[in-house]
Amino acid sequence: MVLFAAKVYASVWSGSLAIIASTLDSLLDLLSGFILWFTAFSMSTPNPYQYPIGKKRMQPLGILVFASVMATLGLQIILESVRTMVSDDDEFNLTNEQERWVVGIMLGVTLVKLFLVFYCRTFTNEIVKAYAQDHFFDVITNIIGLIAVLLANYIDDWMDPVGAIILALYTIRTWSMTVLENVNSLVGKSAAPEYLQKLTYLCWNHHKAIRHIDTVRAYTFGSHYFVEVDIVLPANMALQEAHDIGESLQEKLELLPEIERAFVHLDYEFSHKPEHAQAHAL
Repeated sequence: MVLFAAKVYASVWSGSLAIIASTLDSLLDLLSGFILWFTAFSMSTPNPYQYPIGKKRMQPLGILVFASVMATLGLQIILESVRTMVSDDDEFNLTNEQERWVVGIMLGVTLVKLFLVFYCRTFTNEIVKAYAQDHFFDVITNIIGLIAVLLANYIDDWMDPVGAIILALYTIRTWSMTVLENVNSLVGKSAAPEYLQKLTYLCWNHHKAIRHIDTVRAYTFGSHYFVEVDIVLPANMALQEAHDIGESLQEKLELLPEIERAFVHLDYEFSHKPEHAQAHAL
């Protein structure tokens, strides 16, 4: 928050579009962190009556809304940069005092971010490593923004809006990729073949009474997988024994960290048509 406030001050002090675009990238980090915290808090307070299958889809939905807002802001910066380049406004010029403040703030923020990169890389936790990567990208955007300001101040003023456009395009590209990832998690994209093979192997070796594996599906439904498994048991098996086999397999599948919920369907033969009406139309 302190680093973001410093960059806001540098943006206001300099009036540089490149610094504003770099500050927007820092705003993304703060807001995305808030979204992750809010969604994690929401998911930790279940309501089985209003949300019977949980709230784990709140995180990708929140990211989609946030990314849309940030893409709009990025486009606005691009439009303002183009307007500045084609207009006859006063040339970009920093006083010596303004230059010292802007360079000092941007270098200070960059050095702090660089320290955080090396510090986070000392951890083995994947989330902390992701923060290290994010801090590294902040270092890059800060350097690009500062270079654009100095080039505009000493060479030609059009270099400042060009730097802003580069940073805005980078921001839009980054969040577009994030949108695509989260869209895939909401539309029910199938798991990788290797993961389906793992589930099939687990199901086949679950109990010696299993005669056949009819169906194994795993698809995204939020940040985790929903799994559907059809197993074939002997036709003369007692209901209690068949139930226990199916329930224990369901519990085993739901112990896997990638799986939110598993559904195990029991059958005595596998030559029938698909049970669900929608499957006939596929």
